Amino acid sequence: MASIPATMKALHLLTARSDRYEKPEVYGIVEIPVPTLRENDVLVKVKACGVCGTDLHIHEGEFLAKFPLVPGHETVGQVAAIGPKVKGFEIGDRVVADNSELCGQCFYCRRGEELLCEHFEAHGVTMNGGFAEYCAYPAGRVFKIKNLNDVDATLLEPASCAAHGLDKIAPKMGSSVLMFGAGPTGLVLSQMLRQNGGCHVVVAAPEGLKMDLAKKLGAGDEYIALSRSNPEVQFQKLQVDNPYGFDIVVEATGNAKILEDSINYVRRGGKLVVYGVYANKDRVSWPPSKIFGDEITILGSFSETYKFPAAIDYLDRGKVKVEGIVNKTFKLEQWGECLEAMRNKSAIKAAITFD
Repeated sequence: MASIPATMKALHLLTARSDRYEKPEVYGIVEIPVPTLRENDVLVKVKACGVCGTDLHIHEGEFLAKFPLVPGHETVGQVAAIGPKVKGFEIGDRVVADNSELCGQCFYCRRGEELLCEHFEAHGVTMNGGFAEYCAYPAGRVFKIKNLNDVDATLLEPASCAAHGLDKIAPKMGSSVLMFGAGPTGLVLSQMLRQNGGCHVVVAAPEGLKMDLAKKLGAGDEYIALSRSNPEVQFQKLQVDNPYGFDIVVEATGNAKILEDSINYVRRGGKLVVYGVYANKDRVSWPPSKIFGDEITILGSFSETYKFPAAIDYLDRGKVKVEGIVNKTFKLEQWGECLEAMRNKSAIKAAITFD
């Protein structure tokens, strides 16, 4: 293990503030050591770290989480120090970090399927992440950014997941798409689908902030603003207006009931994409005869590997619009307020910011 380099010592800072969980639902602001750099690590001074629905699951002890833990898996910041073998970075570079660390040696890694790594680790999930003043990442997982501001750049990790989802879906030209949900990753994925094979994208989501933003960003070609009190009428009309269903149906809400019903909107020979984050206890029931007889493909899209360059190209160049998705920011000390804003859905997406 390499010691903290001279550039780090010059900061006279050997500890950093962080928001750490001792166990599920038990957290507080603590001082922790600044990460010791491995020889190929980059130390990032965190400027902003995104908060998403996954963090609510982590708060409750789900989604692979290991404790004690500093959460935060959507880190944006500046290079503060580099390990002795790192090349291509300079102190002060604006960067975004891929949170995953993979072993490269297990059964799946040796098959080129790193996302299925048997020893999958992720900053903010199984190891300390970006809800801290400093976090260290392998240099190969750190990428420079230019145009996005720090808050909007927190969307790059979700956008990387969306880019991976696009690869999994592999839409053909002229595909019709139904997107259930207008959350952050759904808004990004729907835009990517429009640019990569989706000739007609319908976004169906509850009326309100997220649907209004979907229209503003141009996430779809058509919008179904579902009534919060009685959405069944609109669901029925959706089926009447689209009797053959859709080539691709993406369930991006994380609601198991909607996922279970989503199969009824898939065209024969079509694809159902399980894209939301669900509680571990959730279950769905589908008739095997329908999957068999209609030759429906059901696929999952979990995270990403090697998609940050594509995500940066889409977002940093403005090909995919994200302005306004992060509509609330909080300081580290306001984590409780941030959690509540995510729960009550007043935050489309939130971010923790550092001065």
